[in-house]
Amino acid sequence: MKLAVAASPEVAIPTLVALLDSKHSLIRVISQPDKPAGRGKTLTPTSVSQWALDRDLELVRPFNDAEMARAVEDVDCVVTIGFGQLLPEEVLQIPRYGFLNLHFSLLPRWRGAAPVQRAIEAGDALSGVTVFKLDAGMDTGPIYTTHRFALDEDISSDELLIELGELGVGAVLDALEKIENGEKPTRQSDEGATRAFKLSREEARIDWSLDAKSVSAKIRAFTSNPGAWTNFRGAPIKISAPKMSNETLPAGEIAFLAKRLLIGTGTSAIEIGFITSAGKSPTPAAAWANGARLVEGERCE
Repeated sequence: MKLAVAASPEVAIPTLVALLDSKHSLIRVISQPDKPAGRGKTLTPTSVSQWALDRDLELVRPFNDAEMARAVEDVDCVVTIGFGQLLPEEVLQIPRYGFLNLHFSLLPRWRGAAPVQRAIEAGDALSGVTVFKLDAGMDTGPIYTTHRFALDEDISSDELLIELGELGVGAVLDALEKIENGEKPTRQSDEGATRAFKLSREEARIDWSLDAKSVSAKIRAFTSNPGAWTNFRGAPIKISAPKMSNETLPAGEIAFLAKRLLIGTGTSAIEIGFITSAGKSPTPAAAWANGARLVEGERCE
């Protein structure tokens, strides 16, 4: 088949590599237009755009639906992965086999923008990927393939995205094989459907009065974008790489004990792996604590 891939984030790259090396023809890569980034607000390509540019592949960065329609008019199928744009029905119908989407959850659970983060936040024991045919709804189209992935108790969203990006390769290739064999996708049920709403910075603020398990899940879910954060000495700091501990501290109290940085929750304290101060790179928590010269009884809020 003649394929195009419409994608933006780095998690799409394993599938792009596989399709480029497959029996199919990857004739075009489609990604979002370059956006300002960094302190200098320099126009910067998406991870997928940069990947395509490095390989001299045809790259289209459409600004509107009309440009998108022209980009897909000569392909059999379009695979979308975190493309970041809802497409109208008239565009979805242009390719011979329509659009496939690689979604990072077991649909219908976690339809929406942040399925990986919401699964970790909710304490799910199982995640995975789903490849389905796009329709006009929010991740409601009929399903070709699902591949499952068991979650470790300490996994972060960054780590899970890497795992699911690799897992998605086989799911996409399986779906394309089914299409070539004339197999039809299975209608997606609405039973058990949940919404994975977009993350906000304010939502990522840590509530230390919650139990340790919930606090840990929040931190791991919101790593590293937007980043789970708290206020310390009147300034925000980001928290990452939490571990459960048997120590106890009042909720929000911070202490450096036996070379471990601990913060109290509504139950047991959690051990912190890294601290990121505003404008700085992540710092190992022990090094940060040594520099901060903590005073007994200080709190995060």
